[in-house]
Amino acid sequence: MDGNVLTPFTIHHLLFTHMSYQVIARKWRPQTFEEVTGQEPITRTLKNAIEHERLHHAYLFSGARGVGKTTTARLLAKALNCHKSEKPTATPCSMNDPTACASCSEIAEGRSIDVMEIDAASNTGVDNVRDAIIGNVAIAPARDRYKVFIIDEVHMLSGAAFNALLKTLEEPPPRVVFIMATTEIHKVPDTILSRCQQFEFRTIATAKIAEALRRIAREEKIDVDEDALREIARAGEGSMRDAQSAFDQVISFSGKKIKAEDVETALGLAGTEVLARVVLAIAEQRAAEALAVVDDLVMRGQDLRNFCRDLLAHLRDLLVAKVAGDATGLLDSSATEESEDCCASSLPTGNWSGEIDGDAQSRAAQSDSRTARCAGRIYAYGQSACGGRRQSSACCGCWRRFAT
Repeated sequence: MDGNVLTPFTIHHLLFTHMSYQVIARKWRPQTFEEVTGQEPITRTLKNAIEHERLHHAYLFSGARGVGKTTTARLLAKALNCHKSEKPTATPCSMNDPTACASCSEIAEGRSIDVMEIDAASNTGVDNVRDAIIGNVAIAPARDRYKVFIIDEVHMLSGAAFNALLKTLEEPPPRVVFIMATTEIHKVPDTILSRCQQFEFRTIATAKIAEALRRIAREEKIDVDEDALREIARAGEGSMRDAQSAFDQVISFSGKKIKAEDVETALGLAGTEVLARVVLAIAEQRAAEALAVVDDLVMRGQDLRNFCRDLLAHLRDLLVAKVAGDATGLLDSSATEESEDCCASSLPTGNWSGEIDGDAQSRAAQSDSRTARCAGRIYAYGQSACGGRRQSSACCGCWRRFAT
């Protein structure tokens, strides 16, 4: 037989060889409560409830995408059923532990017979709820302490399905725990909310996402610049999963060594120099220059919605620097000193028709930050362009009109 012919065995080998790679978001999913980033109040409450045996029979986790709702639900299920303890424990087995118990391993892999994960988006009807939940809830756990039902995207259930679940959710049999997760809590009926202990997951701070990505890069032997890490973290918009997926994409683009320019190219982000160029054009009332930047972005196929988002974030940082001085920890973007110099030196220094708040102006004058001086002038121009009518503490109406 010709050696170039693909046999069934060869195809099977190639498929499973290439599919063995696990994306960063799954590979680095938190295995303990301590590893969950940015949700410390929630994990502390759950750990204390487990330690003091004050467990509720129904939990509702709400919040934005990729902030740890399903992960925390699995960790809670592991904590309830870990075999290394005679009772629920706040420190269940980690998958990194070769001696992890069978229950924790199966829950982490999504194949436990006593922990049922139900996707409400594809099981929306009352018949689905009757077959998957009500029909199984009376059956005792096969091996573990608790039978746990994790219902993801619970807001997708129909009204009839919610009604069918009410009685079971209010008075479930012993050793049954419901954990529901949703990104749209306003769609969940009040009758369901009143029967649950509710936890609202917050979006994760950019600095915490960057720190988590830094640990992953160190373990994966990826050489990445600090500016690049901050840009990837900012691209996640408060979602750890989105940031990790973006990190995966950038690694595929640039390999083991990543610079800020690689992130901007791979993710279609506007660089700091581009943003500073636009801000200066606005401050100097050079509309042609600003439109030239926009035209260049369009020619390169970049999404202008992302550009407007980045521009607003840049303006926000300038205003924060103007008010708070050299407060690096408050800034989201990774503006360089070079761009600050360019911005400060190019802004007009003549008379401005807008008035700046006296206290804010004195703080800007006392600050040594070049960004603060630059932001003060831009802010004054914004006040002038808007006729001195401040729309909000973060930005003024001219920026809003420019972004939309």
